[in-house]
Amino acid sequence: EKLKKVLEVYEARLSKHSYLAGDFVSFADLNHFPKTFYFMATPHASLFDSYPHVKAWWERIMARPAVKKIAAAMVPPKA
Repeated sequence: EKLKKVLEVYEARLSKHSYLAGDFVSFADLNHFPKTFYFMATPHASLFDSYPHVKAWWERIMARPAVKKIAAAMVPPKA
């Protein structure tokens, strides 16, 4: 429930801007990457489906070449 409240705030913010701090990638976005990456490897990842702007933000982050390179070196923990 706490995560849903946070995602509601992010959804409102991302409905107005492409990224968390505006229309540019910032440290705020990069700071969220590691934990979100691992979260998305859990059975709870479908929660993002209820927040289309948050989901689109995540897809934009994951589409970045530098992020793809980092993500390839990260191994999600086994459930």
